[in-house]
Amino acid sequence: MSEGTPSMGKRNRKMVHIRCRRCGRNSFHWRKRYCSACGFGRSKRLRRYSWVNKTKDSV
Repeated sequence: MSEGTPSMGKRNRKMVHIRCRRCGRNSFHWRKRYCSACGFGRSKRLRRYSWVNKTKDSV
């Protein structure tokens, strides 16, 4: 009976992102094993795109 909205509240318990060793942000996906902010674990180069305006202290 309760397969809809009440069940959706149980999805926020698992921790997906942990702190990245390279950039220090809480963006390292521990199951995919790469950082969504800096690209650590996927690339040696720093993840950077022209369509993203990152602050100076976050890079």
